[in-house]
Amino acid sequence: MSRLAQVWRTSTVRLTATFIAIFVVFAILLMAFIGWQSSVQIQRQQTDDIDREIRLFQRIEANQGIRSLAFAVNRFSSQPGPGIYFLGDAAGQYLLGNVPDMPAEVLIAPGVYSFDYDRTDLSEEIGALLDPGAPRRSGVALVRSVELGNGMRLVVGRDVVERRGYSAIILQSFLVGVVGIILFSVIAGGITARRVLRRIDTIRDTSTKIMSGNLSERVPLTRRNDEFDGLATNLNAMLDRIEQLLQGLKEVTDNVAHDLKTPLTRLRNQAEAALRDNASEETRQQALETVIAESDRLIRTFNALLMIARAEAGAPSGTLSAVDVGAIVSDVVELYGPVAEDAGIEVVSDIEENILLKANRELIGQAMVNLLENAVKYARPEDGSPGRIAIGLHRHGGMARIEVADNGPGIPQADRNRVLERFVRLEKSRSEPGSGLGLALVNAVARLHDGSFRIEDAAPGVRAVLELPAG
Repeated sequence: MSRLAQVWRTSTVRLTATFIAIFVVFAILLMAFIGWQSSVQIQRQQTDDIDREIRLFQRIEANQGIRSLAFAVNRFSSQPGPGIYFLGDAAGQYLLGNVPDMPAEVLIAPGVYSFDYDRTDLSEEIGALLDPGAPRRSGVALVRSVELGNGMRLVVGRDVVERRGYSAIILQSFLVGVVGIILFSVIAGGITARRVLRRIDTIRDTSTKIMSGNLSERVPLTRRNDEFDGLATNLNAMLDRIEQLLQGLKEVTDNVAHDLKTPLTRLRNQAEAALRDNASEETRQQALETVIAESDRLIRTFNALLMIARAEAGAPSGTLSAVDVGAIVSDVVELYGPVAEDAGIEVVSDIEENILLKANRELIGQAMVNLLENAVKYARPEDGSPGRIAIGLHRHGGMARIEVADNGPGIPQADRNRVLERFVRLEKSRSEPGSGLGLALVNAVARLHDGSFRIEDAAPGVRAVLELPAG
């Protein structure tokens, strides 16, 4: 009983039951209308037949006389069927027909009447004469009585018992049909509800396994390509994304712990060295400077993480505005040109003007700063030749393409996507300053502006390509 109650509480079963109820009601109304119309049509047909035969008898009486009328009435009344015929004189006395007894009101006032009667055809009349106690066949008559031109009374009608029997057959068929419709609807609804609940149970079981900690579980798909498969596809895509985010969070947590442990340890060691009793003033001064430098590095790391989170969270309303990306690139190149020259690196630029973007100026500027910092850091060819950085900005279709290329050692093909993740540094010794967040921020800025960011081979060196939708 609890299982049935649980099933009944589901929306699928309730919707199915509602559909069945609506279907059954409309089916019952439709079948009742068909039955009623059939009965009305039969009654109308009988009335039309009565009126047609009366007109026929009236024409015979007017054109051929009373003898032909009597012959016609006698011939019609001797035929088997539901027809009722009575021909009487002006006083209403029975002359011919298969119903010898007529109610007085039928013979007195012409019109349409319905009454119970005892029908007797010719064979039954002979049998009644031979055996007066033999029962007569009874029925219900629908008749029309008329007065002929010579004063005689003519009554023509039909036995409606047959019609009522047909109506009873219609009603019986109607009841059987209703029961069949209800049974069929219940069976079909049960099968439908079971299939729907089975698919829903599959999704629920999968979600239960995922909540228990198995993030690799996915909702199974069928070959039907129905709405449940569409829902399962979207859920699986969402689960893939969640698994990637959780995996990324785990990696970020590990990298943060790894990258912050060393500077924090140095901070502690420097502070401990400065607090020693035999420490000189110069040692203490140097320790404080180291503490400040390490603190600045930690602050830059956290600022980069906050900026990446801000970019990945999406731009708040009103923070995107029309900016001249050429002016931003030119300002950053002008800022880092002297830095590159001091490092013996040649900087060349080819910047197209009047390219407007709907963007966040601060984030675009920070992305350019990160790209140039990386280029200055790694534009050192292995053969000892001078370093070179090429910066380009051009309109390519509907996109603004920013390129920063260097002639350094480059990035292996297998690592070009990996360097876009947080805290990924290909330098194993990590002797170079940095936190491994620069390219991750550029990638987040590209996604925020519905653009793309990729690393290409510059042969030699690498080419960082940032593409953003141009206005």
